[in-house]
Amino acid sequence: MTENLRVVAYAGRLDDGHRASLVEALRGSGRVSDVSRAREPTFDVLTLELTPDAAVTSIRAALSRWSSTTGSGAAIVPAPVHLPGPKLLILDVDSTLIKQEVIDVLAAHAGREAEVAAVTEAAMRGEIDFSRSLHRRVLALQGLPVSVIDDVVDRIELSEGAEALVNAYHDAGHPVGVVSGGFSQVLAPLAARLRLTFAEANDLEIVDGRLTGRLSGAVVDRRAKERVLRREAARAGVPLAATLAVGDGANDLDMLAAAGLGVAFNAKPAVRRAAGAALDLPDLDVVRHLSGL
Repeated sequence: MTENLRVVAYAGRLDDGHRASLVEALRGSGRVSDVSRAREPTFDVLTLELTPDAAVTSIRAALSRWSSTTGSGAAIVPAPVHLPGPKLLILDVDSTLIKQEVIDVLAAHAGREAEVAAVTEAAMRGEIDFSRSLHRRVLALQGLPVSVIDDVVDRIELSEGAEALVNAYHDAGHPVGVVSGGFSQVLAPLAARLRLTFAEANDLEIVDGRLTGRLSGAVVDRRAKERVLRREAARAGVPLAATLAVGDGANDLDMLAAAGLGVAFNAKPAVRRAAGAALDLPDLDVVRHLSGL
């Protein structure tokens, strides 16, 4: 018996015309048995159940063509991700869970924001090695008083929909955590506020109340992010196929590939191409609908 697939489409607004065109786009791919629509304040979601007659690669190609024509997003969501059962959500932090790139905000205190931001962008695109780039950027923070960390914490803004998404997982009894190429000293208050199950990031070295421009311990790079996903899924007893990861940069690629569904959130082109779903809306709460919550 052929297993049904769930197709989820999302955009700022989806009307009956979008519904009809999506069903038409999937006509050669199988039988659509159910279509539902959810309207949220900033976005709409269409959810379809498809009994496939074509290969998944062919269905993805049809969805890609529909997306390029309509400007809407669409993804095939694996059954373990959206069906009832144990799940796990893991998110990147900078420019994903939060709106800022923390190291750029810290660098502004040293008068080197533009320089550091340029390196950050190149690292996010995968043009330079993340670990080397991070050490280079952290060096620009040398001599800053530790008090700047509190200032940055006060300026952090959660991405739209982030709190609603995290709360939905918590309310359903599922673990939620973050793994970041940023800094634990900034992340800790945020993790406590959101009651995160786990939070892992780099440690800024501090001596005599000032940043030394160095890190303590190993860098949280793309391989480390994948290891955290696998470790926390095993610890929670969640099959890897039922995990959902969200990120935006090259440092997230291994984590997104290892998860049951990897979501590229307003991401760089290479990350969008590699992820199972590309979310180009500024609202993380769309991910809740991908999770079936």
